[in-house]
Amino acid sequence: MKKLPIIIALTTSITATNITKAQSTQKGYQANPFTLVYEGAITENVPGKVNIHPVSYKLNGIDIAANIYTPADYDASKKYPAVVVAHPNGGIKEQTAGLYAQRLAESGYITIVADAAYQGASGGQPRHIDKPANRIEDIHGMADFITRYAGVDANRLGILGICGGGGYTLKAAQGDKRFKAVATLSMFNSGEVRRNGFQNSQLNTIQQRLKQASDARAQEAAGGKIIYAGVADITDEEIAKTTTDLYREGYEYYYRTHAHPNSTFLYTMSSLPDLMTWDAATNMDLINQPLLMIAGSKADTKYMTDEAFKKATNASKELFLIDGATHIQTYWKPEYVSQAVNKLLEFYKSNLF
Repeated sequence: MKKLPIIIALTTSITATNITKAQSTQKGYQANPFTLVYEGAITENVPGKVNIHPVSYKLNGIDIAANIYTPADYDASKKYPAVVVAHPNGGIKEQTAGLYAQRLAESGYITIVADAAYQGASGGQPRHIDKPANRIEDIHGMADFITRYAGVDANRLGILGICGGGGYTLKAAQGDKRFKAVATLSMFNSGEVRRNGFQNSQLNTIQQRLKQASDARAQEAAGGKIIYAGVADITDEEIAKTTTDLYREGYEYYYRTHAHPNSTFLYTMSSLPDLMTWDAATNMDLINQPLLMIAGSKADTKYMTDEAFKKATNASKELFLIDGATHIQTYWKPEYVSQAVNKLLEFYKSNLF
């Protein structure tokens, strides 16, 4: 969003309209016993159908909350291919990552999606730390857990990263060769955007923002108040005035139609030095696994997928565009989700069987 700073004051305004919407949203996620907020979500585990299994495990001393989806007629004595799903920035396992995990399970895969450390229902203090090394380690941790899960064939492990999870997936796959097939959907290069601004709109303030973030870290280290960047709340009027599809539709998705109390656009300002000096599209030559990158043809984030894809040297790579889709529409719109899922199934079938 060219007119919205990457580092902004914590928004805390609450209007009567937002209270009403929050109450409506609360009823929405509470209506599902697993608090899933996507269309067609599992509401109960039924024998013979796709089931969901909430699990928790330790990763570097932090409690990680995850959901595992098992296919219909799951038999722990058999062997199944598996897919790790990495959620978007600000997202959690109950939103689009869960939707794609469930859809893949419907086609015979065991899938896992976990909340990032310091985020969602996972542990870690202070809350909302958002550093690339942590997010990449989250992906390795999901692989550690799912490859030891009953019925999983560790030699047939794939990965899907969505939005920011897509950028972290590219980095995780460079060194983790347990992943035999690597896919991204609407990939978002968190480092590039935090550094340069969305669509390179903040190139002139990089050093200023780095200084601001460094000061925030110093304040934390001295026992001072934690400073947060991002958006805590937003009015309908502010959403309507947002000029980019990514942020306007993102606010609608995360704060209105698919809101969940564990999902937030906040992150510690002290995370920014790590983010701003990192880039998802470096060392793409280290990915020797088959690579599929999916993006909406109308996505204003597509330039990030294009940049990373161009740098990939592996002959077994494919760029698949969903005609007419924006970034956020690939999260939920049935016709676009179906196209993405069908392409993923084709890709995984070719490389995990």
